[in-house]
Amino acid sequence: MDAGAAARATSAVSSIPRDQDGPVFRAPWEAQAFAMALTLHDRGVFTWPEWAAALADQIKRAQAAGDPDTGETYYQHWLATLEHLVAAKGVTTPETLHRYRDAWDHAADRTPHGQPIVLTAADFA
Repeated sequence: MDAGAAARATSAVSSIPRDQDGPVFRAPWEAQAFAMALTLHDRGVFTWPEWAAALADQIKRAQAAGDPDTGETYYQHWLATLEHLVAAKGVTTPETLHRYRDAWDHAADRTPHGQPIVLTAADFA
């Protein structure tokens, strides 16, 4: 991950969990979602103020639906925001996002614990 891009993101989006060294993640997928947002920002898909507003809206909706906002679900909101923005910006469609989410679920179900998850054509069937 580009340390400079991560530093710019953490200064632009104040809610990012961090320590003195930068962003912190509980699981690899959180870092991957973070990196995807950095890449899309760097490619001009959205600005950090636009991202921060969309993330804040997502978190507010989750809180209204009962999320206790303990910080443990932060990157779930991050991912939901990412999915929303890429669909709204026409990078992909909601249908494609659902197709890949279903494929990942299928691949995860067939993968033994501790092994890397690998998508195959059969996961999309």
